[in-house]
Amino acid sequence: MLDGIFTGLSTAVMPFNLMMVVVGCFAGTFIGMLPGLGPISAVALMIPITYGLDPSSGIILMAGVYYGAVFGGSTSSILINAPGCASTVVTSFDGYPMAQQKQAGKALALAAYSSFTGGTIGAIILLFAAPALASVSLSFQSSDYFALMILGLTAVAAFSGKGQVIKALIMTVFGLMIATVGTDTTSGTPRFTFGNIDLIDGISFLLLAMATFALTEVVMTVLKGQHKEEDEQMDMASLGSMKLSRDEVKHVAPTVGRSSVFGFLVGVLPGAGATIASFLAYGLERNLASAKEKLKFGKGALRGLAAPESANNAASTGSFVPLLTLGIPGSGTTAIMLGALIAYGIQPGPRLFIDNPDVFWSVIISMYFGNLVLLILNLPLIPYISRLLVIPRPILIPLILFFSITGVYLVSFNTFDIQMMVIITVIAILLKLLEFPMAPMLLGFILGGIMENNLARALVISDGSLEFLWQRPLTLGIVVTAIVVLCIPPLLELLARKRGKNTADERGPEVAVSEGEG
Repeated sequence: MLDGIFTGLSTAVMPFNLMMVVVGCFAGTFIGMLPGLGPISAVALMIPITYGLDPSSGIILMAGVYYGAVFGGSTSSILINAPGCASTVVTSFDGYPMAQQKQAGKALALAAYSSFTGGTIGAIILLFAAPALASVSLSFQSSDYFALMILGLTAVAAFSGKGQVIKALIMTVFGLMIATVGTDTTSGTPRFTFGNIDLIDGISFLLLAMATFALTEVVMTVLKGQHKEEDEQMDMASLGSMKLSRDEVKHVAPTVGRSSVFGFLVGVLPGAGATIASFLAYGLERNLASAKEKLKFGKGALRGLAAPESANNAASTGSFVPLLTLGIPGSGTTAIMLGALIAYGIQPGPRLFIDNPDVFWSVIISMYFGNLVLLILNLPLIPYISRLLVIPRPILIPLILFFSITGVYLVSFNTFDIQMMVIITVIAILLKLLEFPMAPMLLGFILGGIMENNLARALVISDGSLEFLWQRPLTLGIVVTAIVVLCIPPLLELLARKRGKNTADERGPEVAVSEGEG
């Protein structure tokens, strides 16, 4: 472990990699502050750039963009009540009221300190938790990998929110279907290419990511008419003091500590991500607050701002645990990073710790540097960075379109990819209008190839029998966990309906009596 840490440290402190951390943090902060463009779009826009870098530098850059975007999203949430990404929605609950009370500077400073603490605690836990999980690498076989892929896909559906489970499952299957387009790696037979030679190699991951996130978000903005809206500019004089008193620090310190650990643990769950972590941390902190303190939540409570900001940054770090050690993305953003790693020829999972220790450890260690960069450089620049929000959208939207289309074309130099990207964008827009989530489709696409390859190997070993699913205790345990995770959401919904019905039945006679008395 110590040898790995020193290897990662020597890689992370290389001048070029340190520059990638700084560039990634700044780029992520700027993109994250723009409403509608979250960390997924930010990382997707970085993929064309990373193709020219070595694996360590590329993943370090994308990791910097990731937590930089989460950090930057809080700025627009606080200043104009327009969350830059989904994970900073909760930040606006108490951050924006503080800005209205002429305490925007304090709110931005508290968000920065909480984000730094959450990210740092997450990085420290990751430093010790990741090797422990990677130590099981020798016991993993093809059947275990296949079961893990199933667990990752079912977890995505389980954490898709109320009423979205079926839609998420449909999108997951859709992603698996897209992954089958191209040449079968086992038999070498072309599948679903319809005689088109451009589809022999399948659909590009970058193409799918750009179409379903960057382009779709831009077109949806235009369709909703938001491109014509004038962004509200925060008066720089109303930022107020950015200092926190000693009593205020003591007041929020336990909250930051609790939310950081809690957020990291939620982030480790495949498919959960920073958004769920921020909501749960906010709810947990509100439940722990006294009756008097609860009344302040939603009106500018310091704890209400510190909890989600600590949790979402810790969860961003925690989502790297399943990505690096198990090969399962912990969020939509790490799903894009998984695709980038595979494009580099690196297979994330239990073997990454052994086969590519420089990538494994340098990414973990660079996270701490990244959080330090965000705190030291962005804190003094907060009043000036916020001016980025007033860039006219008629200028911003064409720039995003240009970079997205150019990035896809420069990878293959094939105009067919641009045509395919337009077709996928149209399909994604229709699905989004029907409120189908995009992340499960992307995860299904990425995990589909890995799942298919391991299924083929497992079937060869078991002579074509499905007995491999229950022959090994580890495989059986993962499969059972996947089934439980898949069944929990519908069971909870049934219980909620039953409770609601029972409550209605109990109130029925009371209502009748009261009406009779009247």
